[in-house]
Amino acid sequence: MTRAADVGGTRSSRTASIWQYVRTAPWTFAWLAVLLGTTIIQHLVPRGDLERLLGERSTNLRHLESDPVHVLVTSLLWIDGYFWLPYFVLFCVFHAPAERWLGALRWAIVGLGAHVGATYLSEGILALAIRHGYADPGMIDVRDIGVSYFLAAIIGVLTYHVARPWRWLYLGGILVWFAIPLLIHPTFTGIGHFSALLIGLAAFPLTRGRTAPDWNPSDIWRRRIHVDRAPSGRAQATGSRIPPNGHG
Repeated sequence: MTRAADVGGTRSSRTASIWQYVRTAPWTFAWLAVLLGTTIIQHLVPRGDLERLLGERSTNLRHLESDPVHVLVTSLLWIDGYFWLPYFVLFCVFHAPAERWLGALRWAIVGLGAHVGATYLSEGILALAIRHGYADPGMIDVRDIGVSYFLAAIIGVLTYHVARPWRWLYLGGILVWFAIPLLIHPTFTGIGHFSALLIGLAAFPLTRGRTAPDWNPSDIWRRRIHVDRAPSGRAQATGSRIPPNGHG
């Protein structure tokens, strides 16, 4: 009975911890829930219907000219692929900490500002390339949906939530990560991702006044050492209360 009660208590505690974690970043996890629903739809509809559905929500040049608000909003509700789990991981690693740190309003301002700004910048460069013959005119209808520009900006602004000197390592890593694809094979989406990252980095004024302590990887190492040392101490203390016959 005691063991069953302990197991039940552990499960209840874990459930409460998970729910508390979700409550600290409600917009992140609500967005994830929407993306899960639309991803399920992507798996259910025929391929031809899916291409048409995603095409109607694409922030391409034609749609940005004819119905920009609609596509800028609806493009955030779909992922360009069939796999939701990688986005779940990325949202937990980047979006949830950023929403808790910045607050929902500032988090949304950074992400949406980059989503709109990077979309128009990258599509504007594509329009110039088409006009001057450097790109195929058919790319006016190219498919461009998803949440990656928003995510890139959040990855950028989180630089200011990392403790020094780790901040500079993080900054160098994300700059290289987003710059290499752009240098190897320049595309309008590569331009969009890199510009969204820069927009996130430029959002430093929005991080002022945040009281949460910076994230420090050294703290993880210190906690790990503490946990590794704790069991022996507990076992020693518990052993002193066990009677000689081995029964409690």
